[in-house]
Amino acid sequence: MYRESAIHYPQDEMTTMLIPVTIGCPWNRCTFCTMYKDDKYSLVPMEQIRQQLINGYKYTEKVFLTGADPLYIGFEKMMEILALTRAYLPYCARVASYASIRSVSIYSDEELSKLHHAGLRLLYIGFESGSDRFLKLMNKGHTREDAIREGKRLEKAKLPYNAIILTGIGGEGTWKENVRDTVSMINQIHPKTLITMNLMLMEGSDLSALVEQGEYTPASQIENLLETRALLENLDPEKEMDFDTTHPTNIIKIKGRLPGERERLLGEISRVLDKNQD
Repeated sequence: MYRESAIHYPQDEMTTMLIPVTIGCPWNRCTFCTMYKDDKYSLVPMEQIRQQLINGYKYTEKVFLTGADPLYIGFEKMMEILALTRAYLPYCARVASYASIRSVSIYSDEELSKLHHAGLRLLYIGFESGSDRFLKLMNKGHTREDAIREGKRLEKAKLPYNAIILTGIGGEGTWKENVRDTVSMINQIHPKTLITMNLMLMEGSDLSALVEQGEYTPASQIENLLETRALLENLDPEKEMDFDTTHPTNIIKIKGRLPGERERLLGEISRVLDKNQD
């Protein structure tokens, strides 16, 4: 029953109406993650989704579909949920959802465009890194090439997305490599927002086991700050893009728009670095 499972959502959706769509994660194999470890993947019955929408506030303007990867349910079910949202929440201007590179890839270009026109207006996607080496280490189930391809397909469908990346993903001493590969990936696509999170060790994860075995050493906070600064210095978006490090895992909380606010953001990072290196 979804009411007994943990519900996760982006911090920007704290005031958004949450509609559970799936329980657990259809992949559930990432090396660093235990968020859905104890939840068997399943779909919330459509009638329960309908009842949540019927009982929602009529003037709701934003809806967020919860679950690790609601897009994985497929085109027909997604279209049904979007139609129900329009029917019962007629003032809703935006439906958002988590998604993955894998789930985006199951849709045709035409289907992605139809989802957008039906009301799906924002996806949060874990790109994590532009390095195939680190994506393989974290068992993400997609490659750098996959991420670039699916990002471009979303843009062709005019379906906005936020790209989530993990600083420190490669461990100690790897931040320069990760910046190089991640920047070159992001510079080829056009996310609405680039959200950074520091990689955190979750108790019981496969990554924690690697640390205990001496096969992985986490990056330091200074390395994560240096990586964040290097990202800012080297990102060159063709279109305006928000840069957001306000997630609780980050040592620094800054947000601004690139390229216009780059210097302000860099100044804030430099001040934090100076304090931590004294």
